[in-house]
Amino acid sequence: MAWSTRELANLAGTTVNTIRHYHRLGLLDVPEREYNGYKQYEVRHLVRLLRIRRLVSLGVPLSQIGEVSAGGDSTTDALVEVDAELAARIEGLQRARSDIAAVLRDSAPADTPAGFESVASRLSEADSSIIHIYRQLYDEDAMADLRNMVDADTDAVGNEIAALPANADEIARQQLANRLAPVLARNMIDYPWLTNPAAHLSKSPHITQQTFIEAMVELYNPAQLDVLVRASVLAHEQLLDPNDENGVGR
Repeated sequence: MAWSTRELANLAGTTVNTIRHYHRLGLLDVPEREYNGYKQYEVRHLVRLLRIRRLVSLGVPLSQIGEVSAGGDSTTDALVEVDAELAARIEGLQRARSDIAAVLRDSAPADTPAGFESVASRLSEADSSIIHIYRQLYDEDAMADLRNMVDADTDAVGNEIAALPANADEIARQQLANRLAPVLARNMIDYPWLTNPAAHLSKSPHITQQTFIEAMVELYNPAQLDVLVRASVLAHEQLLDPNDENGVGR
């Protein structure tokens, strides 16, 4: 019994192009051709092809199939490595399913930063963008704390800052800064690492600072940045003053 390339592909549940690819890689011998020029595959080719497909189904890279199928010394190491990669992929898929469930549960935008689905409605476009960037700069503990900060902030000041036009007047800026400062001061008390985040950085301090500055300038207009800077200064002053009227000093 002999089969054509297409017949062999159908038997093995693969494609003609896949068989030709295996030929090019030297994984599958090229059979002799008949007088009409067509390749004629035998049982040994079918068995070899099925063995290759079995290893592919296990996740063995094509570059390692020759060694693994030959039972070489590196077979065990190769399989252990493949198993570790599969475990990582499974973990990633499970995490993706969990994130999708959170997005659906909270009716959040699909591109909401992971972990912030339930508070997505409180985030401006700029806030959501900066949180995405934070996830590349800070560790998971820091992101969990940030999520708690957003959850605890029930004041509408964030929305007002988001709506602040670039040409906002002095009075509007100062009023917003005055309202935001106690919130920032309270966060600094509850999460002391905010004043010295080195232990929570996933990138170098230089890269973190440079990325943070560039992101803030790009994502917030001049008036919003002015409010954030003023509020930060006021928050630090309130922390230094144990008798501040907002009661956040220490």
